Amino acid sequence: MKNNSLTALALQKFKKNFWGVFSFVAIVCIGLVSIFAYVFAPDASKNANQMHLSIHSKSPGFEVGMLTIPSGISSDQNVFSKLFFGKDNTDTEIPIQSYRIKDNVLSYVEYASDGLKGVEKELSIDALGGGKFEDYIETRTFTFGTDKYGRDYLSRVLIGSRISFFIGFVAVLISLLVGLLMGSIAGYYGRKIDAFIMWIINITWSIPTLLLVIAITLALGKGFWQVFIAVGLTMWVEVARVVRGQIISAKEMQYVTAARALGYNDYRIITKHILPNIFGPLIVISAANFAAAILIESGLCFLGIGAQPPMASWGAMIKDHYNYIILGKPYLAIIPGLCIMFLVMAFMLIGNALRDALDVKT
Repeated sequence: MKNNSLTALALQKFKKNFWGVFSFVAIVCIGLVSIFAYVFAPDASKNANQMHLSIHSKSPGFEVGMLTIPSGISSDQNVFSKLFFGKDNTDTEIPIQSYRIKDNVLSYVEYASDGLKGVEKELSIDALGGGKFEDYIETRTFTFGTDKYGRDYLSRVLIGSRISFFIGFVAVLISLLVGLLMGSIAGYYGRKIDAFIMWIINITWSIPTLLLVIAITLALGKGFWQVFIAVGLTMWVEVARVVRGQIISAKEMQYVTAARALGYNDYRIITKHILPNIFGPLIVISAANFAAAILIESGLCFLGIGAQPPMASWGAMIKDHYNYIILGKPYLAIIPGLCIMFLVMAFMLIGNALRDALDVKT
């Protein structure tokens, strides 16, 4: 039997929208990458912060020999921590130009840029903890090259997706909680309560978003969660205005009048009867807020107020490398910029697709 419910019809219309489906798949893929970033990242150390200053700012596809000297320090880090937060890497990694082995002694030349010859050093097999020298030397390829600190850029991009992706969820969640509460009270009760809440909304609306976020961030302190909360607290106004308008229209409908006649309290009428019928516009505005939150967070990181080093963030990566655009290595700023653009565009496209699918007139 064919399902003709509004939800089923909206889903059918959404499936026919190529860009909506494409954006949904892209967002799911980016979400999985952000969650399991350390599984995909070549450098699985915490924040992909393994620095090699001798190979800084190398082009994509750069290859170099890497000598790993074990620290001998045992780590009691569990699998869950390694999977989601990166592993504690206490070993020493040294980029090398060449090496030779003679009489259980490894002679190697450290990597040096610009055609220079690096320092030649020797190392015994006992210093490595036994085994074969070949076990401690590998050829490492940096797919996206290295940043100005010699860190693997691909790993930084993958792990940096976490902040840009999850700030959308946290900010939208906070904006929905505050916006639904304020908008529902203002729209349902009206009169002086509505006037007071609208006064707060108008005051908040009149302050430029970025300045308000900066003020809240400075009040809460610089950090990861502080930025999430600050962005969320500035985005509730749009949600509250939409909810208020929808409830003002919905509270005069017959099903609300019937619910009042049956003796239902205001809380049940709002949460069980009115809000489920206005989720369409909320879904659309939430998709737009996702994109706005990503852009705001990137702007804060560019200003140095967002996620702090050594935490990876697309906005911070642009800030660290924007001057490389005129120094012959523009990809260091372009790659995270393209990632931000792609993710924001995906949320905007899925928002447009949801708007069209939920529009009963079409």
